[in-house]
Amino acid sequence: MEDILRPIYQERASQDNTLGIIKIEKKHKVTTLTDMFDVILLMIVKEQKQPVYIKHYQYEGKKAALHIVNEKQLQEWLLLGSNRRIVEWIYEGKVLFDRNDYMEKLKTELQEFPFFGRKIKIGLEFAKLIRRYMDGKAFFESGQYLDAFNHIVHSLHHLGRLSIIEDGFHPELTVWNQVKHIEPEIFKLYEELIKSEEPIEKRLELLFLASEFLIFSRTPVGAAHLLEVMETRDQWSMDEISEHPEIVHYGVDFSLLLEYLIEKDIIQVVEIETKGLGLYHRCYRVK
Repeated sequence: MEDILRPIYQERASQDNTLGIIKIEKKHKVTTLTDMFDVILLMIVKEQKQPVYIKHYQYEGKKAALHIVNEKQLQEWLLLGSNRRIVEWIYEGKVLFDRNDYMEKLKTELQEFPFFGRKIKIGLEFAKLIRRYMDGKAFFESGQYLDAFNHIVHSLHHLGRLSIIEDGFHPELTVWNQVKHIEPEIFKLYEELIKSEEPIEKRLELLFLASEFLIFSRTPVGAAHLLEVMETRDQWSMDEISEHPEIVHYGVDFSLLLEYLIEKDIIQVVEIETKGLGLYHRCYRVK
């Protein structure tokens, strides 16, 4: 099989632009890790016009895919956790080509999980958690229980991922298996929501109470990255803080996170007079 696939990557391996190539093979009959392909070839390059370039191949009744990813896109995925498969590909893959130990260093970095990367990941996961929790609560209070159920499941998922990252690990695709060992309390809540025979309204009511405590107890950790950035200045307008190069990654979840932290008396609103009578600009500072 490797002889058939070798021509796909051999020529590119000789180019200075290529940093590393790994091969990921399908281990089980049904697996989404390789997108149902028999083999994935992942090639990391320094630069290319499009961040990701993909080609599909057929051979001997099997399927292979070549993913060429530029280094900038790879680092963004690893920082934001927006492509969870990539971590497993790097962990599980067999190195076919490695320029100046690039892939080896990358694997070591993933295993060590640098503290700075963890802090941003925790902040992003916490912002997603707040979004799902608040949306779920709003649906619950308006009697939309199935929609509330969907959001609370997602919020527990983010809570579980948050605890894994906090513990110094990368969340895997099988996140609940990790949560079961790292944070049994969250796993138990998830099981109660899914397996309980109580009416859905009752299940949700109990879960919102338990979740509120768990979320609040994790607020200092979850908000640490944002507060660290905000403490570099006395106060910020919404435009200034949301455009900060580190905070921009929070996206649509940022505004709700900010309001949550104001409600919890962690961030303070500063009113700045405008020309309009009784109208103020709203700025923010860490309390």
